[in-house]
Formats: sequence, structure tokens, C-alpha cells
Amino acid sequence: MALDFIQQRDEVHLLIDQLPGEKLSAVHNLLALLVEPLSVSLAKAPFEEEELSTETIASIERGRLCFERGEYTSHEDMLREFSA
Repeated sequence: MALDFIQQRDEVHLLIDQLPGEKLSAVHNLLALLVEPLSVSLAKAPFEEEELSTETIASIERGRLCFERGEYTSHEDMLREFSA
């Protein structure tokens, strides 16, 4: 007979409590991967820095200047406009 959710959770807690310290790290990593695999993968991925083109740098600078002048659309306005 399959255990219900609460029973399974309680059993997992008991098993974790019985683990020797040297195995706790492995179980932690496995549980973290099961809970949120994308975040774990991204956190472990090597950092890759790409060169920005002059066009991209100019576009970023134009965006910064627009923001400083108050020329932007708020998140709330965007949600209102596109969720209709």
C-alpha cells in the first residue's frame, strides 16, 4: 500500500534524522536538485562572459539616459496594457 503524502514526508524526515553526517551533504544536494533543478544547474554552471558589441553598448546607454529622464513604462502599466 502506498504511503500518503503526510506519511511519506514524516518518513523522509526520520530517514534524514538517521543519516550519518558525512552523507548529509549528498542528500542535501539531491533534494535541492529535485526541488528546483534549474536554479541548481544555473548556480553550478561556469560563468561565461561575452563581449558586448558597440551597438549593444550604445543601446544600453540610450536606455540609461531615457530612464534618467523618466522616459519609461512602469511594470504596472505594462501589465495593464498587455493583460487586457
